[in-house]
Amino acid sequence: MFLKHTIKLYTDGACSGNPGPGGYGIVLLYKQHRKELSQGYKKTTNNRMELLAVIIGIESIKQKEIPIIIYSDSKYVVDAINLKWVFGWVKIGFKDKANPDLWKRFLKAYNPKLHQFIWVKGHASNIENNRCDVLAVEASKSNYLLIDEGYENKNNNEIF
Repeated sequence: MFLKHTIKLYTDGACSGNPGPGGYGIVLLYKQHRKELSQGYKKTTNNRMELLAVIIGIESIKQKEIPIIIYSDSKYVVDAINLKWVFGWVKIGFKDKANPDLWKRFLKAYNPKLHQFIWVKGHASNIENNRCDVLAVEASKSNYLLIDEGYENKNNNEIF
C-alpha cells in the first residue's frame, strides 16, 4: 500500500490496575532514524494509554506527508479504525462510548490516506512491540507521573 520510505510507528500502553497508574511507550523508525517516547500517568486505563500512544506517535511526526504504518497490539484501537467503528461513534456524538476526548484528538491527527494500522500480537516475537511494552511499564512506574485530565475529569459535566 505504501512507498518504500514510510515511518514505522510501534505503540503500546500499560496500566497497573485498570484504572491505576499507567503509561505509554512508542518506537518510531524511519530510514536510519530511531526515536523512543514514553510517559506515565497517575490514574488512567489501559485502553486510554493504548490510544494515547498512537496519538502522541502521530502528533510527534513533523513531516506530515510521509506515510505511517502503525503497529499496535490493541484490538480496541486497531479494530476501531480498520473496521471503521470510530466513524459510527462520531455520528452518534460518542454517546456511551469510552474515551471520546482521545478519539476526537486522534481524528484530528489521523489521515486515512497516509496511515495504515496493523495489529500485532502482544508479548510475542515482535521486538519493537516488546520494547514499547517495556517503555510503557517503566513510564507507569516512574516518579514523574502526569494527571490524565481526560480520565480524571470524565465525570464532570462539559460546559463548552
